Amino acid sequence: MQTPVSIPSDGLQLAGVLHVPGDAMEPRPAVVVMHGFGGNKDGQTHVVEALLYEKLGYVVLRFDMRGCGESGGQPGRIICQDQVADARNVVTWLTARPEVANGRILLSGQSFGAAVGIFAGAVDIRVAGVVALGGWGDGLRKSQDQHPSTEAWERFTQTMEKGLRHREQTGESLMVKRWDIVPVPEHLRSHLPPGSIMDFTAETMASICSFRPKDVIDQLAPRPLLLLHSANDSVTPTSQAIEVFQHAGKGAELILLTEVDHFPFADGGTRLTSILQGWLARYFPLGE
Repeated sequence: MQTPVSIPSDGLQLAGVLHVPGDAMEPRPAVVVMHGFGGNKDGQTHVVEALLYEKLGYVVLRFDMRGCGESGGQPGRIICQDQVADARNVVTWLTARPEVANGRILLSGQSFGAAVGIFAGAVDIRVAGVVALGGWGDGLRKSQDQHPSTEAWERFTQTMEKGLRHREQTGESLMVKRWDIVPVPEHLRSHLPPGSIMDFTAETMASICSFRPKDVIDQLAPRPLLLLHSANDSVTPTSQAIEVFQHAGKGAELILLTEVDHFPFADGGTRLTSILQGWLARYFPLGE
């Protein structure tokens, strides 16, 4: 059963969809599905992920972060710590739901949503564990690797600085094209959800560069962390997952997949489904 819901977050309303297994007769553990950069809850890969968790017997919430999809907030103003606040407010909302078992909430994010999930899960003790698919831990290093030439990095930093000056002088945000912030190969762009944000504020660039989930990930231990990443990710460098793993404590696992790229559910996710099912059965079982 899928039900549209509205979740309060810092004076805004976040749009979500709550999945409850049809055979649920008592409270169940819950999984929060978090979308990628400027995406939304209705993207195919997020729906596939949510339906997988629901089929396995979990309550699932997929939602639009502020500024995205049907949620409130300025479209395209994606500030990492604001998104962390959204994730934590979603946890607060879920803890009050009768369908959700006490203390049994897992965060599962893809790409940008994975980075947010890593940070939010680490600093919020109410989170029972984190699944990070194609995420990252150092926004500055990630951005540098995504703009590897001297010329490309100069364009990136000059645009960011220009935007910050524009904000100071006018009080308004300079908008920047998606591909100038996070390059995605053309053959993968069709995997973006319809309605994805294509123009972002320059403040978004600065926010990404200052966001370092790797600095707090050790706080998640010994709660479980599953890092899943393409071994040859063409969007988020694979080194980002490795570095997060190196900073994580007890309870962390890293799996690199050779047969997928940045959008792991895009091909149906057969291998991914098997990995997630086994990990959940071990670290986040229904029966505890």
